[in-house]
Amino acid sequence: MTDRKARIREYKLTPRTMGVGAVRCTTTGKVLVVASRDLRAILNRQQAQLRLNAHPNRALQTDWDLLGPDAFEFVALDTLTPKDSPGYDPAEDLRALEDLWLEKLNAYEPHGYNRPKQ
Repeated sequence: MTDRKARIREYKLTPRTMGVGAVRCTTTGKVLVVASRDLRAILNRQQAQLRLNAHPNRALQTDWDLLGPDAFEFVALDTLTPKDSPGYDPAEDLRALEDLWLEKLNAYEPHGYNRPKQ
């Protein structure tokens, strides 16, 4: 029981990798760009939602259903190193990094799965 508690505590104290990732359809070349404070978790969430037929992006879900999971890859595009300053909030840096990748990959509809920001 103590080992389990120690592992849980260690997991909670382990810093998460922040950054930008993508769900890429290898058949069509379309991509969905996502950013998060926990990059691994956001990519896992995307995959789980697609497998459960519950992804909020209907175009992506439709392609997943038609082409199958083997036509998709989940990749980390870029990571963000947190600043050492106290009270650092990475939200703005993540947004800027996401915007760079959205433009670089032309990830907006109809060439990608992201919807233009308003």
